[in-house]
Amino acid sequence: MSVLHAFEVEDQGVGFAELQRRTRLPKATLHRILGDLESTRLLDRVGGAYHLGSHLFELGMRASVERGLIEVATPFLEDLCERTHELAHLGLLESHEVVYVAKIGGHRQVRSPSRLGGRMPLHATAIGKALLAHAPADVRRAVLAEPLPRLAPRTITAPGTLRNQLDDVVESGIAFEFEESAIGIVCVAAPVLDADERVVAAVSVTGPVTRFRPRQHAASVRAVADGIAATLARREALRKRD
Repeated sequence: MSVLHAFEVEDQGVGFAELQRRTRLPKATLHRILGDLESTRLLDRVGGAYHLGSHLFELGMRASVERGLIEVATPFLEDLCERTHELAHLGLLESHEVVYVAKIGGHRQVRSPSRLGGRMPLHATAIGKALLAHAPADVRRAVLAEPLPRLAPRTITAPGTLRNQLDDVVESGIAFEFEESAIGIVCVAAPVLDADERVVAAVSVTGPVTRFRPRQHAASVRAVADGIAATLARREALRKRD
């Protein structure tokens, strides 16, 4: 697991020396583990560099509790991308971060700090705020009690300001980001809630500040989030009936 966790989202291939640096494993131990992982197709080796293997992805999809969510959400995200011509995301709350599990964009999609399978702080993204606003009270308190790292000049680092924004998100059902995760990026997001008002996921649209106006697309994003929630509820009702 130390070897598998050593791979980062941005990696295009990692050499043996770098893996040893990251894992701090003895050379002989690392050689043995890499051989075992290659033989089971959990790692691939190309030109002396190691990559996470396709079999690891297959196993992850079989075990993924989010698989049904992604299947339901994908058509809605595609429609949202087509309507806005910008980058659409689906994210989940995990600990004190948002994990991006779907990302759909067109030919002119903005360069965003988000990565499929990657993580971002909750306080610095619209999708993270949508999740945090509806998170359990202990999670919300814990995030507000921690230092809020600055990712860009406009990142909100004052707990009081963030708390007020989260209250607005609960009331309006919409969260915004204005160049808080990266310069030049703006975003609008909405939570996907279950029948008990618990947050399941959140959806967002991201675009460049030069052309994208988040408030103009708030209703569309909220409608997509509601559509995903309604479809999930229908599936669950059918499953219980069967």
